[in-house]
Amino acid sequence: MTDDSPAPQTTADPAQRALADAVREIEHHVAAAGWDAPVRVFALVRTQAALAAEPGLAAQLTPEVLAAAAAEPWHLTSIEQEELPGAPDLESLLAGLTWPESVDGAAVTVERIVLPPAAEQHVPDDEAAALEYLLTHPERQDVRLAVGVLRGGAAWCAVRTRANDADDAVGHGPDLVPGLVAAVRSTLA
Repeated sequence: MTDDSPAPQTTADPAQRALADAVREIEHHVAAAGWDAPVRVFALVRTQAALAAEPGLAAQLTPEVLAAAAAEPWHLTSIEQEELPGAPDLESLLAGLTWPESVDGAAVTVERIVLPPAAEQHVPDDEAAALEYLLTHPERQDVRLAVGVLRGGAAWCAVRTRANDADDAVGHGPDLVPGLVAAVRSTLA
């Protein structure tokens, strides 16, 4: 995956920078497929280690990615996980995932509907009525969340709204979605 938008501002920590770049690239890749997408899960591995373990991977990577990996030991490659196990919700899916030690981190993308706090107070208790309320509320915002976490603890989030669906309008930061960060982090325990 490649992305020409500017890298988000991060700390001087190389792992944090690499994670921020990986999450930005994942979000951009998922955004290219449009909205109303299912949950997507990615393993994050250090590109140098992946190339050492699987030399044939070099043929699948662009020269720019290979050069970046050679220059930066923390450069990460994302590997989308196909055929995710069935789960009734995101929390159950993440609770059932574990990663081998060769995986340095994990990332997930998910779409959600958010309402202003005042509107959330009026969500009906009935599940069907609550869904109808969310889908028809005039102040609803559709958002795509991309969250990545490394085994060492670093986290990075990207948030895109459907109303401002542009690469330069994506919010970035280490703790924008703390609950989802914690859930993805638990898959690495």
